Amino acid sequence: MKRLYPDQPIVGVGAVIICEDKILLEKRKNEPSRGKWTIPGGLVELGESLESAVVREAREETSLEVANPRLLDVVDNVDLDECGKVKYHFVIVDYLVTAKCVGALKAASDAEDLKWVPFNEVEAYDLTRSFRAFFKRNRRQLKNR
Repeated sequence: MKRLYPDQPIVGVGAVIICEDKILLEKRKNEPSRGKWTIPGGLVELGESLESAVVREAREETSLEVANPRLLDVVDNVDLDECGKVKYHFVIVDYLVTAKCVGALKAASDAEDLKWVPFNEVEAYDLTRSFRAFFKRNRRQLKNR
């Protein structure tokens, strides 16, 4: 399935990992939104459940083992080109996950950097448009989890 100028929306997952009132952010290494900060995540593989996908993606992108995915939100992310044609269209299902043990972070090949960020500093980062909207909608719920 092609990501650039797709024929249909592509389903992805996002892992919200919180530790000591900090959220784990990932700086994107690739398009779309290269150089911007978001949560770890990726695409759902054929035949894979959403919950399995978020656990796998968190491990692949951060080296952290996570468990107990709990649905938080669904984000529609559509990017249009200068002619108004759909360049990217992702439907991202975001889950709050629990880190089994917080060890050393190791960014995967598609992540430029990983960082634990206090809640009150998140919006100062150059966030993806979809994650900024997600964070504004869910900030209170995340902080009070």
